Amino acid sequence: MSGQLTGRTALVTGSISGIGLAIARKLAEEGARVALHGLGSQADIDAAVAVVSAAGAADVRFFDGDLTDVAAIDRLMEAVAAWGGADILVNNAGIQKTASLEEATPEIWNAIIAVNLSAAFHTMRRALPAMAAKGFGRVVNIASVHGLVASVNKAPYVASKFGLVGMSRVAALEYAGKGSRASGGVTVNCICPGWTETPLIEPQVLARAAECGGDRDAGVASLLSEKQPSRRMSDPAEIGQLVVWLSSPIAHNITGAAIPVDGGWTSQ
Repeated sequence: MSGQLTGRTALVTGSISGIGLAIARKLAEEGARVALHGLGSQADIDAAVAVVSAAGAADVRFFDGDLTDVAAIDRLMEAVAAWGGADILVNNAGIQKTASLEEATPEIWNAIIAVNLSAAFHTMRRALPAMAAKGFGRVVNIASVHGLVASVNKAPYVASKFGLVGMSRVAALEYAGKGSRASGGVTVNCICPGWTETPLIEPQVLARAAECGGDRDAGVASLLSEKQPSRRMSDPAEIGQLVVWLSSPIAHNITGAAIPVDGGWTSQ
């Protein structure tokens, strides 16, 4: 731990588990105050707070907020502002539903666009002006390889992630001149993960492992062979470490980027 984020406050949406929690832990390891957010039971929330506190956060607090409700997002951002304001905003919360264009209902479309794209717009429009006023701010939007390439049966999800990458580039341009190298500047970037090892994909891994005689590594390689040339998954902590790097002072001139962490998927 270098403490390079001591004195900074980070808001990570969707941070009760998975990639979001891993990001929160890595920010905590660098001394940041961390605002957690997400859906879960009180036990889930308490466990996440304990994990991030143990990682070294200067302070940790959970903030509630329904990301499909603009008024609720405004209340969330106002509460975080009252706590000190987000110097680092990580829009990680996301949902996915696989369905063909023919089968995708308006409800599926509206829910995915609301959480994956519109919510990030609303958090950014509230956070970025304050960052500009300070001369320092970092927005890191967790997109996906599906913000760079498409796959079948994922029209709403791909649309939301392509939109997130595009919107982030617009914001990067609008805020590129704010602050200075000395103050740290204001940057907006996307991380675009491919296959990442989270509990959500474990059933798929186990199913492939069963087809490979119970060999989990062989199952992972089989599952990933269709898309990810490295045939290995990323660990959520690796995504967290990239967020830390993008949030650090040295990254003041990295803005408008969409960085794939995908084992070569988008290079094909």
